[in-house]
Amino acid sequence: MDLGIRGKRALVCASSKGLGRGCAEALAAAGVDLVMNARGAEALDRAAREIRAAHGVAVTPVAGDITTEDGRAQVLEAAADVDILVTNAGGPPPGVWSDWDREDFIRALDANMLAPIALMTVLLPGMMERGWGRVVNITSQSVKAPIPQLGLSNAARTGLTGYVAGTARQVAEAGVTINNLLPGIHATDRADALDQGVAEREGITLEEARARREASIPARRYGTAEEFGAACAFLCSVHAGFVVGQNLLLDGGGTNFTI
Repeated sequence: MDLGIRGKRALVCASSKGLGRGCAEALAAAGVDLVMNARGAEALDRAAREIRAAHGVAVTPVAGDITTEDGRAQVLEAAADVDILVTNAGGPPPGVWSDWDREDFIRALDANMLAPIALMTVLLPGMMERGWGRVVNITSQSVKAPIPQLGLSNAARTGLTGYVAGTARQVAEAGVTINNLLPGIHATDRADALDQGVAEREGITLEEARARREASIPARRYGTAEEFGAACAFLCSVHAGFVVGQNLLLDGGGTNFTI
């Protein structure tokens, strides 16, 4: 399927690896030029070179912490006129309610709610003026079904979801859509970290922890960054202009919801 976005420009955050990299790859394959952001310059530059070579699109890597004002300013200088925004940030550490203080919540909010909102605040006006734009926020299945040990993520990402629900319906008439992708467990470094935590707590191997989690997923496997990226690219396409303010689960059936 021709996604109809060849020649568009996209900012993809946290895109040196994992789900962000999957989104960047899929958009590049559709002919979209990229501004890629991540904190680690070495991994980001390598990913940018590989995507540029594989797909022949323009790729501008901008290393920096998107949760800080300076980091956002650097990224936005390179991405001021993008047509597509994909927000993404690693989740805060797991734990239990008694582990976290106010500063832990502030850090989670900065990364998983306030940074995406700040990027939208700057970039949405240009999209609306041009009459076309796409925003996809990578959140989590936990906004549908909160995960007890991910309380920081539950709180911050649910806040972003509420913001998007209202904002998406205010900008849709200008040809701009905002939607959220809700990943379950995918084969990424984040999954490895969560599985390692289970293994250490329960005295089992990493492989045993992973097998146990896979058995709890109806698809009986972890998702891949490639299929996640394909879903992102579709939401960014000309074919998704009537999809507004939605939360699309990509979790292999793990969240037992009908809506």
